[in-house]
Amino acid sequence: MPVSVDSVDVLVWGGGTGGAAAALQAARGGASTLLLTPGSWLGGMVSSAGVCCPDGNELSPWQTGLWGAFLRELEQREPDGLDHNWVSCFGYRPSTAEAILQSWLNQESRLLWWPCTRLLDVVCEGALITALKIEVGGEIRRVSCRIVIDGSDRGDLLPLANAPFRFGWEAKEQWNEPSAPTLDRLSTEDFFRTQPVQSPTWVVMGQLQSDWLQQFAAPGDGATTPPLSDPFRNACEAFGLEKTITYGRLPSGLVMLNWPLHGNDWHHRLERAFLGDPDQEAELFSEMQSHSLSFAAELSNASGGWLLLGEAFPDSASSPAPWLASMPYWREGRRMIGRTTVIEQDLLPLTQRSPITGPPVNDSGVMQSIAVGNYANDHHYPGDDWPLAPKSCRWGGRWTGTPFCIPYGALLSATIDNLLSADKAFSTSHMANGATRLQPLIMNVGQAAGAASALALESMQQPCELSVRALQDRLISDASAPSAVAPLWDTPWHHSAWRERQLAVLNGIQPDSASPETLNTGAAWRGVVTPDEQGGFQIVPEGGEPCQLITLEPAVNDWLQTLDRSTAAELRGTRNPWGGWICASSLL
Repeated sequence: MPVSVDSVDVLVWGGGTGGAAAALQAARGGASTLLLTPGSWLGGMVSSAGVCCPDGNELSPWQTGLWGAFLRELEQREPDGLDHNWVSCFGYRPSTAEAILQSWLNQESRLLWWPCTRLLDVVCEGALITALKIEVGGEIRRVSCRIVIDGSDRGDLLPLANAPFRFGWEAKEQWNEPSAPTLDRLSTEDFFRTQPVQSPTWVVMGQLQSDWLQQFAAPGDGATTPPLSDPFRNACEAFGLEKTITYGRLPSGLVMLNWPLHGNDWHHRLERAFLGDPDQEAELFSEMQSHSLSFAAELSNASGGWLLLGEAFPDSASSPAPWLASMPYWREGRRMIGRTTVIEQDLLPLTQRSPITGPPVNDSGVMQSIAVGNYANDHHYPGDDWPLAPKSCRWGGRWTGTPFCIPYGALLSATIDNLLSADKAFSTSHMANGATRLQPLIMNVGQAAGAASALALESMQQPCELSVRALQDRLISDASAPSAVAPLWDTPWHHSAWRERQLAVLNGIQPDSASPETLNTGAAWRGVVTPDEQGGFQIVPEGGEPCQLITLEPAVNDWLQTLDRSTAAELRGTRNPWGGWICASSLL
């Protein structure tokens, strides 16, 4: 049926990474869907906020669902590839991401998108949201709905719907999280009051004038970094000027400036983003933009003009300037109180020797997972890094995070039966948010929220009544973007038995080791591979300089783990000179 502008099955507010994914998946599942976004671009973190070097879910077993489909579409649309920086294996232009998301949405006849919409109110009847009041195109409208999804970065719907949420820190005494501060510290140290959420960033885009800094260094400068002014004085201390600038290098020499070490994170009076006061919010945004532009100017000056401002956001993005993202990068906001809450222990390895968490189960021992993430966990505040319980391991010659699962109950409001959260506002603790907030996982959480909405409508149920197993089967069997619910290290997204092995886990069977299957992508390389004593590998290609050898593929990782001495090898892979590695896809 065509979408009605007065009443729809599923109403999605926000259009962040998870919100866009949820709207898409709900429509693909047969639900009439209306997506409302405050801006003119979709995607939040992955596009309009300019965070175009995604972290987490980089290994091929975790490249599933809409996140995996998004990656493969990016590979098709970025002719220079995605491997351009040293913080991530993927880097792309914001406009490329936006084009993908809009093309996906435009293919769905049951999906309508209203950009530049202002949220006015949420209408509730008992334990249900029945409508949203909005302003769009200068007209105030009331849109009725059966299911509502909050797909915003800051949990915009929660206070208006009187849905309980958390904001700020939780004490160690609440859940015994190993990295949480004690109640005594929370009540006596001013830091926790002035820093209620992780620091956001307003991303600014730069443009390199050539591949390497040396060509633009001042005479006699050598490797010396000219001093930066406060508050950026120590920004280059850990990695040097060149690596600080190329941290987020993108195709065409664009550079994403999203630097946490004395860089353009913003820490001051963050509560202004959550008061509902447009003037205070505008003041905060102006301060963030000015801060980021000052950081870019300092780096440009220090590099002798090697870095200039870059044009990455066209007029259609409604950005403050072509080099400024359309919106801030929010790492945290309001966090919904759900039927289940993800806490730090849910993310940590079972034992020191086990690189995996225990899957979430209900009281009957039935697995509740609807998405897999693996980010290592990190928190952004002023000053030193917050000490966190370790959840990283060496795999494929690089550091990665151990995988964990998100239970369906974390997407469901504890009190509103037809409200789901599809972005960073789903039910987590403050400490767990440091690992659950990243683009890849949020995209697949959004996919799960959209699929759940469509399934609930099919079965004439509320989302909170839905069979989790039915949702898991729907996600695993999705025709366009099958999504993993079980973390299987040895089973890449392209494996011929991928679905069979996912189902085995849901049926309580631990499958045997998967047969090795790889993708033959990249150029052919011959050389000598040497393991080090820390779980890394070096390759000396024929006729080339030594560099790091990494892989995202289980079959190649298995081979690397057999090496105890220098070994001649032939492989396929992609060279990233800025990251200093060859990423191997297969052995020849």
